[in-house]
Amino acid sequence: MPAFHRDRAPQSAAHSLPQSFTRAVSRLVSVPEGLPQRTPRGRRIASTLTGWDRGVLHAVANRHWPGADPLLPRLSRAADHGLLWFGTAAGMAVLGSGARSRRAAARGVASLALASATINTVAKRSVRRARPIIDTVPLVRQLKRQPFTTSFPSGHSASAAAFAAGVAMESKGWGAVVAPVAAAVALSRVYTGVHYPSDVLVGAALGVGAAFAVRGLVPTRDQLPPPGRPHTQAPRLPAGKDLVVVANRSSGSGGGPLGALAAGDDATALVRDALPLARIVECAPEEIESALEEAAGSGCRALGVLGGDGTVNRAAATAARHGLPLAVFPGGTLNHFAYDLGLETVHDTCEALTSGDAVRVDLGRFTPGPDGAREGHFVNTFSLGVYPEMVRIRERWAPRIGGWPAGVLAAVRTLRGEHPLEAEIAGRRRPLWLLFAGNGSYQRVGPTPGRRYDLADGLLDVRAVHGGRFPGVRLLAAALAGPLSRTPFHAAGRLRKLRISGLAPGSLLAYDGEIAGAPTDLTVDKLTEALVVYRPSPASPLL
Repeated sequence: MPAFHRDRAPQSAAHSLPQSFTRAVSRLVSVPEGLPQRTPRGRRIASTLTGWDRGVLHAVANRHWPGADPLLPRLSRAADHGLLWFGTAAGMAVLGSGARSRRAAARGVASLALASATINTVAKRSVRRARPIIDTVPLVRQLKRQPFTTSFPSGHSASAAAFAAGVAMESKGWGAVVAPVAAAVALSRVYTGVHYPSDVLVGAALGVGAAFAVRGLVPTRDQLPPPGRPHTQAPRLPAGKDLVVVANRSSGSGGGPLGALAAGDDATALVRDALPLARIVECAPEEIESALEEAAGSGCRALGVLGGDGTVNRAAATAARHGLPLAVFPGGTLNHFAYDLGLETVHDTCEALTSGDAVRVDLGRFTPGPDGAREGHFVNTFSLGVYPEMVRIRERWAPRIGGWPAGVLAAVRTLRGEHPLEAEIAGRRRPLWLLFAGNGSYQRVGPTPGRRYDLADGLLDVRAVHGGRFPGVRLLAAALAGPLSRTPFHAAGRLRKLRISGLAPGSLLAYDGEIAGAPTDLTVDKLTEALVVYRPSPASPLL
């Protein structure tokens, strides 16, 4: 982690020198040794900037700001080490409404980290500018401990601007809340006399630049095109008329990395308030199948589902079988399918229902299906190997010790295993730690994979992690490799059909987070454009 600036240290001797205020501020920027001296034109520009800096700093120092004396110095100190912004980010993540708030908080912190690292390792060492003399600043405004680092540029201003800009790129609402606080922090640096105005302006500009640099590495969700092919029309159902929504009473609260809800939100109540004419059926997990079948056969014009990916999986298969469009309301701990469609909130789905906008998507299939069924389906992923075993162990321990501890325990116990899965693929028998097949091609979002731009490409994203020693290292290498790479640890490709045979009895498979026993031989393929799903048109901005 970069070393965040700390503008609190014992007052340096330079601040006690009996020099006049005018002479102190005239030394704007020292010219490093070995570089040519300024030209006459450069001296005139520097003199103009010196005069502007001196004038503004003097005006601020001599002006009385009602209520600012007790507030701005404290705000300036609160921003030391970025603590103010880390606290703000934590509050956004906990109190914000869903994943957009958490993404805004994470982007703000990442932008702040880049800005702080740049300022402290490059900018302040390149331009060694003395701090202002604070003799003219009223004592009540002065910081108890004056900073000892060079003045140009302002690290506090850079961090404030970077955090505010990063947050605003993901959430305009949170950006509007954070921006005034960031502006007050920047003003406080001049108000307390520790920076010239130009230090603050340049620092803020660098902070905004850092936020744009982070966006260049990891695009915001609004920059990524939602899947729009092939677009189709579905029945318009304003207020949920002729819609039946099946809600899983035991779905996650939405607090996970892809959770759609804020803490304390009741997803079912949100849907009921937004769609007063819809019929909402709440049921336990073991009742989901029968409730979906009953809803599909009730004469409704569309089938709705509220829950995580496992619940959505069952609803998608039912909707495709009955030829009904599907309305997905993200309400589980993980909502990968909904998010890849651009559905982040209940409002997004309601908007699509009102306008009748929808897309056709593929439905993954494996034959034979789970528990003796003719076939099984998946909207996200299908896998064999360590992942099903990890899910099985996690589900066993989660009720006792909690989800995250159970996940860590499952990973440790699974990766300590010494016997990889044996399977025959393409006529060749081989040991595998993991075999993954995605419904559609997963692309990189910044440095990591995890998003699908096209859910109707007709392809399976197949990745295999070869057996051998150190499964953890092999899985990590596969995660960092590209979607079409081939290494000693990992092979990947995009196929229309995958034939797997020779699985040992007792092997497990996972599909959209659900676990089942694997047959000895099976085929994985796709039903192309088999499902119609409501999604707002790209012309309608997502909130």
